[in-house]
Amino acid sequence: MRPKAVFNWSSGKDSALALYKILQEDRYEVSTLLTSINKEFQRISMHGVHVSLLEKQAESLGLPLIKMELPKEPSMEEYRDIMTKTMSEIQASGITHSVFGDIFLEDLRKYREEQLKTIGMEAVFPLWKQNTSDLIHEFIHLGFKTIVTCVNETYLDKSFAGRIIDKDFIRDLPENVDPCGENGEFHTFTFDGPTFKEPVLFEIGETVKKTYPKPKADSEKEEEEYVFWFCDLILK
Repeated sequence: MRPKAVFNWSSGKDSALALYKILQEDRYEVSTLLTSINKEFQRISMHGVHVSLLEKQAESLGLPLIKMELPKEPSMEEYRDIMTKTMSEIQASGITHSVFGDIFLEDLRKYREEQLKTIGMEAVFPLWKQNTSDLIHEFIHLGFKTIVTCVNETYLDKSFAGRIIDKDFIRDLPENVDPCGENGEFHTFTFDGPTFKEPVLFEIGETVKKTYPKPKADSEKEEEEYVFWFCDLILK
C-alpha cells in the first residue's frame, strides 16, 4: 500500500511539474492539495490568484483542496500555529507525507522538514537540486501552460507580468534571474497541461503595483520596501 501524501499546491509551474512527477513515480497516493490563502482578499499568498481560479484548478486536476486561511500579514508565530493545526488535522486523517515543489532553497527545506517532524510527518521534494533551466524546458515540452501573475521589481519590470512562459520568455529573462523564479523573482498560475482534465479559462485583468516593507536587516537607505507587480486573472 502506497503512503498517503498531501501536496502543497501554490498554483504555479513548480507545483504543477512536481505534482506531475510524483504522480508518474506512483510511490505516493496524493490524497489532497493544500494551499495557503490570504483570508481577507481570498487570494493565494504571494501569487495573487483569486480562490475561484484555484478551485477550478483543483477540479480540473481531480483532487480535493484544503484552503489554509492566513491573516493579511501573519507573524511567524501565527503562521506556525495555523500550519501546525492544519497539518495535525491532515495527519490525523492517515496522511504521512507532505510534498513540495521547492528546488534548491536549503533553509526553506530544513524549516519544512523540522516542522513536519514535530507531528510525525515526512517531507518529499520531487524537483530537489535539479537544474532549473532543464526543468523549465521540460515543463514547456510536456505541454504545460502557465502565466506570470506576479513579478518582483528588484529583478523584473512590469512588462513581464501577464506573459505566458514560453521559449521567448526564457530568452528575455535577465542573466541574474533564475528561469524557474526560485529566488522569488516571479510567480505563476498554471492553467493547462498533461495533468489537467481541461484548461482553466480566464481573462487577463489589470496589472497593479503593491509595496511591502522590507525587514530591517534587508533595508537600505534608498530602498525601504519591496515593489511587486500583480497581473489579475478573472475566471471566465
